[in-house]
Amino acid sequence: MANIVAIVGRPNVGKSTLFNRLIESRVAITDNMPGVTRDRHYGQAVWTEKYFTVIDTGGYVVGSEDTFEGAIRDQVEIAIEESSLILFVVDTMTGLTDLDKDFANILRRSKKPVFVVANKAETFERQQTAAEFYEMGLGDEIYAISAADGGGTGDLLDAVVKEFEDDGIENPNDGIPRIAILGRPNVGKSSFLNALTGKDRSIVTDIAGTTRDAIDTHYKLYGKDFILTDTAGIRKKAKVHESIEFYSVLRSIKALEDSDVCIVLLDASKGLESQDISIIANAHNSKKGIVLMINKWDLVEKDSKTADNMKKEILERIAPMNYMPVVFASVLEKQRIFQVIEKAMEVHENKTQKITTSKLNEVMLPIIENTPPPMLKGKQIKIKYCIQLPTPSPTFVFFCNLPQYVKESYERFLQNKIRENFGFEGVAITVFFRQK
Repeated sequence: MANIVAIVGRPNVGKSTLFNRLIESRVAITDNMPGVTRDRHYGQAVWTEKYFTVIDTGGYVVGSEDTFEGAIRDQVEIAIEESSLILFVVDTMTGLTDLDKDFANILRRSKKPVFVVANKAETFERQQTAAEFYEMGLGDEIYAISAADGGGTGDLLDAVVKEFEDDGIENPNDGIPRIAILGRPNVGKSSFLNALTGKDRSIVTDIAGTTRDAIDTHYKLYGKDFILTDTAGIRKKAKVHESIEFYSVLRSIKALEDSDVCIVLLDASKGLESQDISIIANAHNSKKGIVLMINKWDLVEKDSKTADNMKKEILERIAPMNYMPVVFASVLEKQRIFQVIEKAMEVHENKTQKITTSKLNEVMLPIIENTPPPMLKGKQIKIKYCIQLPTPSPTFVFFCNLPQYVKESYERFLQNKIRENFGFEGVAITVFFRQK
């Protein structure tokens, strides 16, 4: 990631709005309340065929009552350190503040190129008052923009991409598998990501709901690249009271939909709860690969049969969605966390596996002949042949004389036989019946 742009500034100046504008997607949560953005938030942007990474950060502040103030400052400083260029966002509505001046001194010490972005300059008068930010002595030009409607962002981006040494002729994320880390609040999702990367990519506390945005991280293991997405905890709608948390849950669901494989974390000390089943069902219905990670395994009193019994109980309760691997792990003890990623990679390979038509029929037709579909209304159902469709998730079509008479129980029978013979662990299998 050679071209990295960090968006920084004090709270509530429009950093996340600018982030959304640059990546052309409403990914970061925006709200008038200071302190909404907490973690570093990554996204891909392109301008004049030059790709670059954008980092959204929390508002830099000193002396506030926010519990996360110190952690947010650390995140901002890490973003500055990681970046190759900094967009320092200020507010033309409130004008130059002492906090802006103090933050300018910190940026000056970074020795990175700094672009002062005077946001909320929707009117001619505000564009004129943007000149007061020259007083900070950062950069040769003040870029007056409106992140909300895009005014002035073209000139800003023209200047930004001129700083890049690498043109970036293709999207670095194209073709890279996406793995979403999902679960209820406070099951250890952010700690899992931090343990894998060896860095504090996400803020971790015992307070449920610390993570609010879906956080993307590029990751490489055993020579394979993929993107890990940490998400906010998903809880029941009835328990979501803050509008910010509501949007956080939406971002998590969006991350699920964008992913190829979902790692669903469960709390071993609490077992499988109804909301866990709901999250698994969402991933199943979206045809995603699924790995169940039973976290906090170190907190459970166990014997030689505890894991087998818990696995059996979980899979029985989520049936017929019981096709996924289960890994017992401890993020705190770093126990089997890399095995979880290995399983996720295997599941992704299963999801993209293609069976030739000849091999599929060679295996499945004798099974169907030995156990044909049950007769209905005195009519015999004859399945002639089957094929796998070129779809993102495993989908099979069985051609027969009376597709409308095939029962759901026989559909599940065929799904199970496909799994027994071709694998597909962790992946939902779709079966259709068509007239021959």
